[in-house]
Amino acid sequence: MVVCACTISTSSKIFSMVDKNIYIVQGEIAVVVAAIKRNSRWSTHTTLDEEQDPLLNSFSYLKEILNNIKDLSDVEPNVFLRTFLEVVRSEDTTGPITGLALTSVNKFLSYGLIDANHEGAAEGIENMADAVTHARFVGTDPASDEVVLMKILQVLRTLLLTPVGAHLTNESVCEIMQSCFRICFEMRLSELLRKSAEHTLVDMVQLLFSRLPQFKEEAKSYVGTNMKKLKMRAGGMSESSKWKKQKRSPRPPRHMVRSPSGQMDPAQSSTLTNNLSGGVPFIEQHSSSALPGSDSAASSISSPTTDSGLDAGSKTTSKEDLTDLELSSSTATTPSAEPGRLESQEGREVERAQSASVESIPEVLEDRDLLADQSDSASVHDMDYVNPRGVRFTQSTQKEGAALIPYGLPCLRELFRFLISLTNPHDRHNSDVMMHMGLQLLNVALEAAHIAPYQSLLCLVKDELCRHLIQLLSVDRMNLYAASIRVCFLLFESMREHLKFQLEMYLKKLMDIITSENPKMPYEMKEMALEAIVQLWRIPSFVTELYINYDSDFYCSNLFEDLTKLLSKNAFPVSGQLYTTHLLSLEALLTVIDSTEAHCQAKMLNNAAQQDQSESTTVEGDSSVNTITDSTTEAGKSVPNSNGQNAVVSESGTACPPTSGHLMAEKMRLGRQDQEETDTAEKKSLKKPQRFTSCLPDSQELLEIKNKKKLLITGTEQFNQKPKKGIQILQEKGLLSSPIDNNEVAQWLRENPRLDKKMIGEFISDRKNTDLLDSFVNTFTFQGLRIDEALRLYLEAFRLPGEAPVIHRLLETFTDNWQKVNGNPFQSNDAGFALAYAVIMLNTDQHNHNVRKQNIPMTLEQFKKNLKGVNGGNDFDQDMLEDIYNAIKNEEIVMPDEQTGLVKENYVWSVLLHRGASSEGIFLHLPESSYDRDLFTMTWGPTIAALSYVFDKSLDDNIIQKAIAGFRKCAMISAHYGFSDVFDNLIISLCKFTTLSSESVENLPTVFGSNRKAQVAAKTVFSLAHRHGDILREGWKNIMDSMLQLFRAELLPKSMVEVEDFVDPNEKISLQREETPSNRGESAVLSFVSWLTLSEQSGLRGPSTENQEAKQAALLCIKHCDPEKLITESKFLQLESLQELMKALISVTPDEETYDEEDAAFCLEMLLRIILENRDRVSCVWQTVRDHLYQLCVHASESCFLVERAVVGLLRLAIRLLRREDIGSQVLLSLRLLLMMKGHVLSRVSREVAYGLHELLKTNAANIHSTDDWYTLFSLLECIGAGVKPPAALQVANTNPDNDTGAQSDSELSSYHQSEVSLDRGYTSDSEVYTEHGKSRIPRSATDVDVGWLVVGKDDLDGSKAAVTPASKPLTHPLINQYSLTLGQDMGLHDTKSLIKCVDSLSFIVRDAAHVTPENFELCVKAIRVFVEASLNGGYRTHEKKKSHKYDPKSSRLRKKPREKEGTSRRTKTSSQRPARSHSDDEEDEGVPASYHTVSFQVSLDLLDLMHTLHTRAAGIYSSWAEEQRHLEDAGRKIEADSQTLWSSCWCPLLQGMAWLCCDARRQVRMQALTYLQRALLVHDLQTLDAVEWESCFNKVLFPLLTKLLDNISPADVGGMEETRMRACTLLSKVFLQHLSPLLSLPTFAALWLTILDFMDKYMHAGSSDLLLEAIPESLKNMLLVMDTAGIFHSADSRTGYSDLWEITWERIDCFLPRLKEELFKQAVIPEPVCNVPVEPVPLPAVVTPAPSPVPAAPAEPNIPSRPASPQDMPIPSANGDRTDRSSPVPPSTPPMPTPSKMSPPESPLPPLNQSPLILQPLASPLQVGVPPMSLPIILNPALIEATSPVPLLPRPSAD
Repeated sequence: MVVCACTISTSSKIFSMVDKNIYIVQGEIAVVVAAIKRNSRWSTHTTLDEEQDPLLNSFSYLKEILNNIKDLSDVEPNVFLRTFLEVVRSEDTTGPITGLALTSVNKFLSYGLIDANHEGAAEGIENMADAVTHARFVGTDPASDEVVLMKILQVLRTLLLTPVGAHLTNESVCEIMQSCFRICFEMRLSELLRKSAEHTLVDMVQLLFSRLPQFKEEAKSYVGTNMKKLKMRAGGMSESSKWKKQKRSPRPPRHMVRSPSGQMDPAQSSTLTNNLSGGVPFIEQHSSSALPGSDSAASSISSPTTDSGLDAGSKTTSKEDLTDLELSSSTATTPSAEPGRLESQEGREVERAQSASVESIPEVLEDRDLLADQSDSASVHDMDYVNPRGVRFTQSTQKEGAALIPYGLPCLRELFRFLISLTNPHDRHNSDVMMHMGLQLLNVALEAAHIAPYQSLLCLVKDELCRHLIQLLSVDRMNLYAASIRVCFLLFESMREHLKFQLEMYLKKLMDIITSENPKMPYEMKEMALEAIVQLWRIPSFVTELYINYDSDFYCSNLFEDLTKLLSKNAFPVSGQLYTTHLLSLEALLTVIDSTEAHCQAKMLNNAAQQDQSESTTVEGDSSVNTITDSTTEAGKSVPNSNGQNAVVSESGTACPPTSGHLMAEKMRLGRQDQEETDTAEKKSLKKPQRFTSCLPDSQELLEIKNKKKLLITGTEQFNQKPKKGIQILQEKGLLSSPIDNNEVAQWLRENPRLDKKMIGEFISDRKNTDLLDSFVNTFTFQGLRIDEALRLYLEAFRLPGEAPVIHRLLETFTDNWQKVNGNPFQSNDAGFALAYAVIMLNTDQHNHNVRKQNIPMTLEQFKKNLKGVNGGNDFDQDMLEDIYNAIKNEEIVMPDEQTGLVKENYVWSVLLHRGASSEGIFLHLPESSYDRDLFTMTWGPTIAALSYVFDKSLDDNIIQKAIAGFRKCAMISAHYGFSDVFDNLIISLCKFTTLSSESVENLPTVFGSNRKAQVAAKTVFSLAHRHGDILREGWKNIMDSMLQLFRAELLPKSMVEVEDFVDPNEKISLQREETPSNRGESAVLSFVSWLTLSEQSGLRGPSTENQEAKQAALLCIKHCDPEKLITESKFLQLESLQELMKALISVTPDEETYDEEDAAFCLEMLLRIILENRDRVSCVWQTVRDHLYQLCVHASESCFLVERAVVGLLRLAIRLLRREDIGSQVLLSLRLLLMMKGHVLSRVSREVAYGLHELLKTNAANIHSTDDWYTLFSLLECIGAGVKPPAALQVANTNPDNDTGAQSDSELSSYHQSEVSLDRGYTSDSEVYTEHGKSRIPRSATDVDVGWLVVGKDDLDGSKAAVTPASKPLTHPLINQYSLTLGQDMGLHDTKSLIKCVDSLSFIVRDAAHVTPENFELCVKAIRVFVEASLNGGYRTHEKKKSHKYDPKSSRLRKKPREKEGTSRRTKTSSQRPARSHSDDEEDEGVPASYHTVSFQVSLDLLDLMHTLHTRAAGIYSSWAEEQRHLEDAGRKIEADSQTLWSSCWCPLLQGMAWLCCDARRQVRMQALTYLQRALLVHDLQTLDAVEWESCFNKVLFPLLTKLLDNISPADVGGMEETRMRACTLLSKVFLQHLSPLLSLPTFAALWLTILDFMDKYMHAGSSDLLLEAIPESLKNMLLVMDTAGIFHSADSRTGYSDLWEITWERIDCFLPRLKEELFKQAVIPEPVCNVPVEPVPLPAVVTPAPSPVPAAPAEPNIPSRPASPQDMPIPSANGDRTDRSSPVPPSTPPMPTPSKMSPPESPLPPLNQSPLILQPLASPLQVGVPPMSLPIILNPALIEATSPVPLLPRPSAD
């Protein structure tokens, strides 16, 4: 049951739908008939009248037909349309009735009652078009008449825009358009109606041109000759043409003036063709708008119930119906059979589409496409038209005898031609309204279609359209001007490749407008011209194409370059105010930048390849510039319906009349294959201009072309003055070959448009150039041209001179050539010549005003008559002559340079068209981004200048943002191409806008913080530098200047102004310190006064809130800028950029005027941070940094903050870089810079260096390998910790004040050391001398002299030694006395904290066995001794002298105010010199507090411990080294582990060091030192030493110690000193006794023994207590007893049985202990010699060591000296007798009193004797010593001399 119900409901639905269409028609019949009857004409009528009236009659007949059918599609559309159309055509109906009939027709169209697929549709539509365009009615009043006209417009629009409209013929379409134009241009009609007509036209044009891709160009052979000519006419309506009844004429009159465009060319006048290939319209059957209830055509056809269609016409009687009948019967197939027949063709669809002989006409029939079969072999006349229903229209069936062919390209071409003719400004019939309308519709046409593929349309564009548009740019009517610019844009956007010279002309015209100085030229016009350029500029690759096609073409202007200059100039306002034109110019410039930047980005993303392809295809194959995009296009898509049909789904649910022409065209083409693709494929083969080697020439080639172009222009200019000279110049430049090649020159004359035509004429007609003339004529192709056409071409190429013979020569050559190429059509060449001459005469006669004034112009007959019998006695062809006559009469042969005005314009235009048609007209389409680099090179300068200007002047945020975006893009491009000059320029420009460098420091935070533009600029500068720093070069300087300003204004983030520091407890200090008005030294009053004055100045209030806000804004902005990133990211910079950055930082160095120490320090810190960031490649930049640091440190004459930072910086670098093998040694060498600093400067930074070195050694000791490097470090430690003067060799650099070149390189520096290292290991054996690197003779200051020594320099020895000295050692080295506990170093002040730190560093090395190496061992030992000296008495020396050396804390803490340049806004802080921290223990000035002693005590103990550690481990260390070296065979320096080496290198110096601490004023230190010394001397390792070493132990360690202890070292601690002396004596006797046996073997034993006795004597009298008095005799007894037991005093030879030694011993002891001998030895005592009797010389064994034997003293004076005798009393001549150097062991505070005395050398050296070579004898005069014949230096030990003195040496009690 349910199923049944369903079927019933669907069938009833179908049934109701069928009925509805018929009801609609019936309803309309009723309305129209009622109106006719109501009309006054029918008021009295009978039924008879009704039957006779044809209109009513046909209506009643129609009713009858409708009553007999169930489906409207059963009848031909004509059947129900005809009656209504008759009403429309009838002259007797009134307006309202006609209007009703029109409304009905419109309704039928809207409801889709006319099925587009019905066989009769075409005819019905054609009838409808004819009727409506020729509608007539009886006019009543204008208003109601206009209503009818309005309805006519409506019907025409609906007709053309519905699917059935596709059946209209070309003629009908033209008629329809013409009717609309007529209404549009009839000025007497109301505006509303005219505007409606305008809108209708817009839609129609949109439809027609949107359908253009569906049509194909007809082949020439298809042009039908039997078609009536299609012509639309322009011009206004004639006055008489009223819209009224005109009985006689079958159509309304068209009194329209003929179009002024003259003769139609073949393309325009071609008749309508049977457009087989492309004329069949695309129809989509559902686009017919059907009501939901109505039946669609398709369903009626497929309905099985329909009859064959024959019945429909069986009742018809009229002739037309019969034709319809014939038509339908000719198909003879029932609709139900059709699907089968057509389906069989589906398989062949593909081939057909390819062969293009068949068009598929889709009709939806059960979802199948039906194909109409057509024959393509038929000729024009027997071709039939098969409509979409498959009905074949043969020509015989039509009354007119021509098939109804759907419209196609011909009507479009005619419409296009008509629109173009409307835009002609020189046609007086074209009113402004018409021209505007023409432009508006052309705009629509170009928007809708891509016209270029259609030759017939293209030739209209190239000639008339472009010409009219360019002429319209000169009109002063704004709307026309604007419209023409718009059309131009569309033209050149899509067709510029065909319009090369037209585009050039257009752009030149725009440039003229923009630069016009004419005051009448409205500003808006300039603005629009600029806008037009900007819009063109935006077309992808347009700019590139300009550059390639014009700038790189020899004979075109440099469009791109000129436009760029123009835009750039135009971007700068003259008045200073910004107008739109300025911004537009900037925008155009930026367009190039934008596109280039986009391409660079794309390349970076590696999408360049795909992107280029897609872009080039869009440019080539854009079929239409669719400006209208509407959602309703979607509504046209069909979706399958439930019953298998397709129905249009539209939003409203009902099919509505078409919305617009474009959308309608979209629907009409649905389902059809687009044919345009095949077109473009054929056309795509790229042509290449001759001047290029390829379609994409490279930059080099372009450069060559541009250079050649410049030369050509020069040559051309010369030619235009003197032709020969021009040719000559071009030959010289190699552009023309020499000797001259006539063909080449002729070609050049033809193709160079810049040449003066008059000069060409003169040059080629010159007699000397006959060959050239032949070549010139040969360049023309006259083949197939009539003689006058050929002549016209010839005479346009040059200016014909006036002289007859010259003309004769030119014409003769011409006719000879023409005759030859055209196969001699005339009897002779002379005949041709005569005719050519006649043509020129005719031209003059017809067009020359002077001639015309006098004569009546020649007629055709006269012309023919003149030429009678000229052709070799015969006549010329008369038709030809007539054609020639007409051609010349209608169009003058223009002589170049002769005419003006329109004629000249015509001539120029024709030349332009000729050039365009030649190979010169080839226009290369290029992929985007092909020549971005070249374009950017040309545009960046103007663009950045313009951007800067606009940025500067504008206040509008958008514009500022645009400018910044421009800057960023320029930066990105320059980075991409590596243009650092561009980038620098940009950064420099932007830096100016930050105001950072121009503003004074005080105002900077406020000004910068409140200036948004400056902040934007700053952010941009920094972000660009971060992003593209790689290509920054010069610009770094500006960025660093800005950074400096930010630093001065305290706007930088904290992390940038805080720097590492070694001394500060936080390990960081700020480069900016808080300034306080008062300094410590000032009084409270002063500070109060200054506070008051400060307050007054600031107006007693702090900074205003505005200022604070501004400062906050500034700080925030700088935070965003992230300046620190420049440093941290510098590791990614290219090396070149990095070097420039460093150069910029280094350039901030001391110079007189603007130098500020803090600035320099800030730059230095940034530089150092950058170096550390770049440690991976530091070797590349190290030299630069080193030189800079050298400059800062070594050249500093006083210590300051900058020097301190430089020193710290150098150490920080060293600490971080030492790990790097590639640079480590260089860095260490660079530390010598510190040693090269001036002493007082270095001492001020000693604490920093000390802490820095400590850090360095802790982190990197393992990375230091060479002796040189260790030497540097230890020298530094000594200089810093102990105040030792740096080695003099390093100070040399400073002697020359002009030596600012920045030090020698590190390798040069190191050279001085190489020679020295080879000289010594730091210590010598006894026979050698310890050498110090430095001055040849060290001047000693009193502080350093503890024991008087005579120094004999190497220079002072005899020449034999000097000769041996290698020449490679230019520096002389002083000799350091080894018999002293001190090193004789020239010590200055030292800073305690530095000393402590240095000792720490030293102990770090010594305590870690890994760090003690053969390379640094001896240096370690020496350093320890230096520190020992420095720390002696807790460094007390330092305190005594400190007052004098102290620098005034006030002066150092204050910053000196810099001398200000007038007008410079530098900051005025209280002072500009930053205080260097004074490390001279200011706190500890007054006296020495206990805390100090604790520290210094600890230092001394540490040193003792270190010495002890080294001493004990030395043997082990040395033997392990020796062992290692045995494995490594290639040892450079042999390491011996024998006792001799150990003694000289290690043990002896260490013992001396300990001994020196035994002389410390502090009791604990002395005691501790003595303990260590004792332990060291008695240590097991030392037992291996031999006698000589032990002797030297006495001479070098113990004796000097005892000598020193005799001094009043610690006056406050008398008891302590006694104890110390006692322990020292005890130690002496212990050592003596322990090693007595080896000592006995010494030849000098006696001297040694006597010296010991001598000390015992002195010590007996040294103390004030009894301690020594008791202890000394005990020790002495001990020694004597042991010696006696050992039998030393016994001698078998002597008479007494005792040896000489015994005698001497007691002789000496008796001086101070007369009763000792009795106590010990009870036997007889030898009588003592009298004191003052000189002793005879005692023969002694030969001297082995340089230590002299004891010598009898001179007779003592009765007055005992108040202090121990010293060599001052006994001047000793040195070996060459030239000088004595005396000093005494006085307390450090007393200055020495040297009294040099000249001594004459001995008369003659003594001959060698059998006994000792050294003769000692008593002398009354000062002691003279013979010179042994040996080259060793002689060192006399005063202690030994004193020891031999028989006079008791008692110290005088210290009464003072």
